Amino acid sequence: MRLLPHPWLSAGLALAWLLLNAPVTPGSLLLALAVGLTVPAVMNALQARPVRVKAPGALLRLAGIVLVDMVRSNIDVARIILGRQTGARRTGFVAIPLDLREPFALSLLSIILTATPGTLWVQYDSDTGRLLLHVLDFPDGEAWIRRVKDRYERPLMEIFA
Repeated sequence: MRLLPHPWLSAGLALAWLLLNAPVTPGSLLLALAVGLTVPAVMNALQARPVRVKAPGALLRLAGIVLVDMVRSNIDVARIILGRQTGARRTGFVAIPLDLREPFALSLLSIILTATPGTLWVQYDSDTGRLLLHVLDFPDGEAWIRRVKDRYERPLMEIFA
């Protein structure tokens, strides 16, 4: 095993550590060195398998859908926060049965759902494939299940299956 499997990552982590722990002391310098050497070595040991994108066009379509959904969600959350939305707002949890099992695709789905204002990936059970999602404005659980499966899961399965 090489001492520096990812030299740029090592340098970046050490530098970030020093910047976050200013002023530089011998102890913080030693810890920066430890972080810079340990984290990339652990990452190297994980040996993540390469990701293959099988449908680049679907990836571009998904990026467009996510962008539109994020803009819409920002507007909806702003209306809720500013009290401009009429009617009673109800938060809730929805359990979504996922067919998706590819780890990288699941990671992207978690990023999409958590980065979209008003939703939060809470839990995923890999044995059952169930995702627990918290929704800020929860009018209908079935609508959320269809939305996640149709708008995000199906394209992710096409891209990475």
